[in-house]
Amino acid sequence: MAMYQMQQHTRRRANDTEINMASCSRAQVISLYRMLMKESKKFPSYNYRTYALRRVKDGFRENLHVENPKTLDMLINQARENLAVIKRQVSIGLLYSVQRTVVEREPHL
Repeated sequence: MAMYQMQQHTRRRANDTEINMASCSRAQVISLYRMLMKESKKFPSYNYRTYALRRVKDGFRENLHVENPKTLDMLINQARENLAVIKRQVSIGLLYSVQRTVVEREPHL
């Protein structure tokens, strides 16, 4: 009897861990998405900014239904690396002045 209860307790703990891992991963993914979007909006160049925003949205949309924990960890690590790259590129882009494109210019009335 004690062995059966121990197995049930172990199964419950494993299920609780899976649920906690899933919610933690979800929170991490949402946080990473927000940080990537926020950082991508800082690009001074319109073309880089729109490209980065589109890539972030498309990348997260493409991997929306990934449930494999190993794949999910790999994607989260890849997103963190991309965030670091975007931060570096934004800081480099801010060192140089850019001319506004026609799309960004204020309309003359």
